[in-house]
Amino acid sequence: MDDLLVDFLTETNESLAELDVALVRLERTPDDQPTLSLIFRLVHTIKGTCGFLSLPRLERVAHAAENVLGRLRDGDLAATSAIVSAVLAALDRIKEIMAGLAEAGAEPAGADDALIAALDAAAAGRETTASSRDTDLPLAEPPPLAEPLLAEAATPAPREGADAVVAGQTIRVGVDVLEDLMTLVSELVLTRNQLLQLARNEQNSPFTVPLQRLSHITTDLQEGVMKTRMQPIGNAWNKLPRLVRDLGHELGKKIDLVMHGAETELDRQVLELIKDPLTHMVRNSADHGLEGSEERRAAGKPETGRITLNAYHEGGHIIIEIADDGRGLSIERIRAKAQALGLASEVELAAMSEGQIQRFIFHAGFSTAAAVTAVSGRGVGMDVVKTNIERIGGTIDLKSTQGAGTIFTIKIPLTLAIVAALIVEAGGERFAIPQISVVELVRAGLAGEAASDQPVIERINETPVLRLRDRLLPLVNLRELLGLGAAAGVAREFYIVIAQVGSSLIGVIVDRVFDTEEIVVKPVAPILRHITMFSGNTILGDGSVIMILDPNGVARASGSAGNGESRKPLPATAETMTSATRTAMLLFRVGEGTPKAVPLGLIARLEDIPRERIETSSGQAVMQYRGRLMPLIPFAGATLAGESQAVLVFSDGTRFMGLMVDEIVDVMDEVLRIELGTETAGLLGSAVIGGRATDVIDTDYWLRLAYQDWFRAGHDPHPGALAPHLLLVEDSEFFRQLLVPVLVAAGYRVSAVESAAQALRLRAAGTRVDAIISDIVMPDMDGRAFARAIREDGAWRGLPLIAFSGRAEPADIAASRQAGFTEHIAKSERDKLLATLRDQLAPVGVESGVDAASGVAP
Repeated sequence: MDDLLVDFLTETNESLAELDVALVRLERTPDDQPTLSLIFRLVHTIKGTCGFLSLPRLERVAHAAENVLGRLRDGDLAATSAIVSAVLAALDRIKEIMAGLAEAGAEPAGADDALIAALDAAAAGRETTASSRDTDLPLAEPPPLAEPLLAEAATPAPREGADAVVAGQTIRVGVDVLEDLMTLVSELVLTRNQLLQLARNEQNSPFTVPLQRLSHITTDLQEGVMKTRMQPIGNAWNKLPRLVRDLGHELGKKIDLVMHGAETELDRQVLELIKDPLTHMVRNSADHGLEGSEERRAAGKPETGRITLNAYHEGGHIIIEIADDGRGLSIERIRAKAQALGLASEVELAAMSEGQIQRFIFHAGFSTAAAVTAVSGRGVGMDVVKTNIERIGGTIDLKSTQGAGTIFTIKIPLTLAIVAALIVEAGGERFAIPQISVVELVRAGLAGEAASDQPVIERINETPVLRLRDRLLPLVNLRELLGLGAAAGVAREFYIVIAQVGSSLIGVIVDRVFDTEEIVVKPVAPILRHITMFSGNTILGDGSVIMILDPNGVARASGSAGNGESRKPLPATAETMTSATRTAMLLFRVGEGTPKAVPLGLIARLEDIPRERIETSSGQAVMQYRGRLMPLIPFAGATLAGESQAVLVFSDGTRFMGLMVDEIVDVMDEVLRIELGTETAGLLGSAVIGGRATDVIDTDYWLRLAYQDWFRAGHDPHPGALAPHLLLVEDSEFFRQLLVPVLVAAGYRVSAVESAAQALRLRAAGTRVDAIISDIVMPDMDGRAFARAIREDGAWRGLPLIAFSGRAEPADIAASRQAGFTEHIAKSERDKLLATLRDQLAPVGVESGVDAASGVAP
């Protein structure tokens, strides 16, 4: 195959990918002249080049498509769905011919008369049903090119709102050349590590300074070569608009695909490996996730469903979010299917959180689809997606709200070639753990022997667990798991690597922890590929060959996968948050005054942003954050000086707010007791945290400065009495973290649970409370069904029951009262909630008989 033909194939494939995106955009906005001009120009270029290279079949198809586009450009035709379908059919045919051309070096045999006739009819304004299958000879499904013939380093990513692509100074380099160059750099990194290891063993070596210089040059060279492998993720997305458009027609649904962060770059190898999982997940969202138009209208939603793709860098990783505003996952259907498949018993399912139940969809063969379709329903999709993502060292998690939609979050490494790893030792053998999976390192002692401030290892049913900041984490002893022999003597202290596995954490017990090191990842030998605990191997600086551990595989091998983190159990195994629980508090400073504190669970991220990223819009400080504008609110007294700004980012899933402070100080665990109230706006009162008087901020106040409608979609009221015990039933962790300190500051003891089912288990266990505050919209059992269950029978039958909801229209209030609620209050009316509690609980505080430490009746 000559060079001209190779160049033609590469350039035409790039143009076809861009045409798919542009035609779908034109169908949505038929009057978009710049897009139409771009489409015409690309097709015209393909046609002209075909004539130059004597490719008559390609030229005839491209010429017929160009005729249709010419009529569109001249205004003689409108860009209807039928016209766009006809042009897309022509592009499909061009792709098929191109695939045969790439394989054989000549155009494949075939007749295109029916397709060209349909295109001519479309150009003449007659009705057409053009299809890429209109041919006199059978054609196979267009085969994808197994490997691009040339590097795609200069391929521009699709840009939202931008049609013209300015070509930079680029050259085309074969992929094989780049791979060979990357291999040589990898070997250079290994040699550099070996030389540095030798230099460390010699005092005053004359090679120290040259080796440091060599190390810097090697690092710069490594980064430069990595840049040649980096490609925008938009290259993996450019087929999705066409895919979604065709799925919408096939399923009879109106679907809008929104893409943010297409310019986010990652390694070409990783890009190739995530194309198929992304495609499957988008198809799954369109078929399973989004409802039909009638169902959406009945639910009060827009007819057009939305699928959103969002990609961004975070901490050396790529985060990809695939979200839809569809029906969400049905907890009851998943629970029933899991029990039917024998994945868990009824008792085990009852004790699981909603997140744990939702993750059953990642099991092989698991599907809740009512029927098998051409798109999905066979139960062979999400488990393959999860396996493929974990194979490249990534993780996948989901969050779904029934009736509101589902968000899948994928976290993957930037590259698979050279990664930072933590070197550990177990049983005399060294191993590498990718730093992408390492959350923290902990030195722990045995229960009853550890210091008061040291994490403790305990045993539950003979299973070791780590009590870390009031959480129980499952532990895996690496020495025992790999059968490396018994330890010499009885250890009293342990080194534990806390690793991320999906949305959960596990602790890996090792004998020794070394330093971090950049390692070159080598594939696992075929004889060891069945051992899923290893993701590869590498050569250390001293020449030793060691295995790279895969925390996901370690968790599966030990039986800890999916168990995640266990919290300290309360009665009926409910996962609760009580006002007597130690809470992680973030301490920060503003000005020279008293330190300030906020519950760490409320904070989505801590950012230190360059000053130049702060902009002003309508007099409000803002910054661009994850494809959106995030308002920035300065804390009163903050100096707002220097080259960077410390920001506390709050998020409730759909919106963000940044609180600007002077300095992040520390994180401390304390039982939150507001001892002194205050009238100062933005503060709840004062508490002793870390042995110092600290102001606890009123997060609600600062959130409302950013968004008045954030919650829409202090004094002790009983002095001298045992504080009344409140039960808060709220599925949003963010809102639980927000409201509990407010209620504590008002003088109440609080237990908070995330579902009505957990609340009912507390009732069955005999827990005594004085009043219940419940959300209305919850996934497993809505608040009104919960209220009816409370009023039917049981010890809580006569308690004050307050609905606290984002919706408070007259119809909502009437429905709540009919269900048995004492009062219905909007989430924005916090003062009304506190006033209602004072009125309802005035006579019961002294007689509640509730234990102050546990929140449970003695």
